[in-house]
Amino acid sequence: MWISFIIISLVGTMCHFLYDWTNHNKFIGLFAAVNESTWEHIKIALTPTLLWGLIDGFLYGANGNYFLAKSLSLLIMIMVIPVLFYMYSYLLKKHVLIIDILIFYIAIFLGQFFFYFILESPSVPYVLNYIGTVLLFVIFGFYMVATLLPLKNFLFKDPITKKYGVKAHK
Repeated sequence: MWISFIIISLVGTMCHFLYDWTNHNKFIGLFAAVNESTWEHIKIALTPTLLWGLIDGFLYGANGNYFLAKSLSLLIMIMVIPVLFYMYSYLLKKHVLIIDILIFYIAIFLGQFFFYFILESPSVPYVLNYIGTVLLFVIFGFYMVATLLPLKNFLFKDPITKKYGVKAHK
């Protein structure tokens, strides 16, 4: 668990800067942050977790709980980042960079913790693993489309430019 947490955290941190480093490469923008919206910060946690899935899928894919564990770990990250971010922002009435960074790492840690917890749990009914598999594809599909066609709501709005998606990049 610790190895996956460290690797996902490092790659996710790198994904925050990758779009700029690659001179705004549109393909890289599908996987890296293209603006400062909450969604893009969720995305940079999902990118390395999905990539790590190539490794943990090879190692644990035969486990009957694998797909449920993977999809729930992603959902945890998708929920933890905005909940903690908007909660602390509301309470403090401002944004604090170190708290934003800690939230990113907390979300990854919780996602990985629950991934391994579910993986080590007794086998779940087949239908739950099937639902997990479908959910994994839904998350991945939404993840790919959301940068190109971002929803017009607060999660996708860049707080600096007040725009959405790639068009929000300053």
